[in-house]
Amino acid sequence: MRTWRVAIVGYGWAAGAHVTALAHIPNVAVVAICTSRNVERAGRDGRPIEIVRDFEALVGRDDIDVIDICGRSNLHAAQGVAAAEAGKHVIIEKPIALTLDELRHLQAAVAKAGVRTCVGFNERFSDQFTATKSLLDNDLIGPLHYAEVDYYHEVGPSVQQYEWNRLKVGGGSSLLSCGCHAVDGLLWFMGSAPVEVTSYATRSPNPIFARYEYPTSSVSIIKFANGAVGKVASIIDSYQPYYLRVHLVGSDGAIVDGKYWSTRIAGLDPNQWSELGVKLETSADVVHHPYLQQFRAFFGALDEGKEMPHTSLAEASKAFELIFAADRSAEIGRPVRVAELDDIAR
Repeated sequence: MRTWRVAIVGYGWAAGAHVTALAHIPNVAVVAICTSRNVERAGRDGRPIEIVRDFEALVGRDDIDVIDICGRSNLHAAQGVAAAEAGKHVIIEKPIALTLDELRHLQAAVAKAGVRTCVGFNERFSDQFTATKSLLDNDLIGPLHYAEVDYYHEVGPSVQQYEWNRLKVGGGSSLLSCGCHAVDGLLWFMGSAPVEVTSYATRSPNPIFARYEYPTSSVSIIKFANGAVGKVASIIDSYQPYYLRVHLVGSDGAIVDGKYWSTRIAGLDPNQWSELGVKLETSADVVHHPYLQQFRAFFGALDEGKEMPHTSLAEASKAFELIFAADRSAEIGRPVRVAELDDIAR
């Protein structure tokens, strides 16, 4: 089995979690970190990981197979394009792009180069999301006709990402910076293509959030091709513990976070919920995110010469296209059809 040599770009909150997870995969070696910071980090063999400053020189190196992009959000797409054009496989943290134009350039570069990709939608590999999707795939609550997946968090000065997240070139929008996890979860659970979205945006009157360059709360209603309807709330100015809320309604039951109820399972108490018995996603701290499971799937796919399951660029782009449509809807004050996005995007 070959060893995949990885270079990390940027060294912030997410990058540290990436390095830790990658160190647990036997045929993966982090050989370089591209950052302006003065950092010291040892690889699995105990030797220091090389610190480099020049991104352009890094992507041209022959001793690197995968570029892992964890730096500033406004550079993600351009760095992804450069990595793909250099023939490198790409891991890219969210948001993968801050505009639809950036996303289209990234998609084109990846398609032309034929490289493999992994996007930071690691929630699909969490115990909660995996168990929830298994219930749906086994048809235990019937087909969904309505679903809500919501993101609630207080991303203020006490949170490490606040200073860059509050900037348009940092977070981009409430949905791009955080709520994208909820959008991706809704699309995965619903299993149908979104066709139209209506979105509204607002912000907290608390002066802490006045420094944000974009509205910090948004609510989006999505129509799907199969007739179902879904909702995503992305609330990053909410004073409460972190909450990634899931409420799925099927023809014969429902799933609410770690609980379910179904008429298709004999013997259940009709007056109370049954517990799934899985760990819920209750922390925004990246050290608790299932990067290890996600990266194992990615490098396993590379070993087999296949696209990775669940979080490839092609799959993740569906969520970002919907986000750009939702943000545009909130801006222009009308529903936006996903099919018209390229014509009306700025």
